[in-house]
Amino acid sequence: MSSIGNGVFELKDLDQNAWYRVVYIARKNDVIYVLDCFEKHSRKTEKRDRDRAKGRYKVVQQRLREEQKNAKRT
Repeated sequence: MSSIGNGVFELKDLDQNAWYRVVYIARKNDVIYVLDCFEKHSRKTEKRDRDRAKGRYKVVQQRLREEQKNAKRT
């Protein structure tokens, strides 16, 4: 989902009631960060869902930068 950020993926599943989505990013060392999970009833992903995932993506990116910075210090 490039509309959220680089390396962001979406997993989808459907049953008779709704679509289910998981928006996540994967990282080296088998770490997966789930940005959002939600149920939807239309094909379109709501702006509020995209915005929430974008905000969480930014938080994860900041955390990864801080981890990298701290690793260089030690």
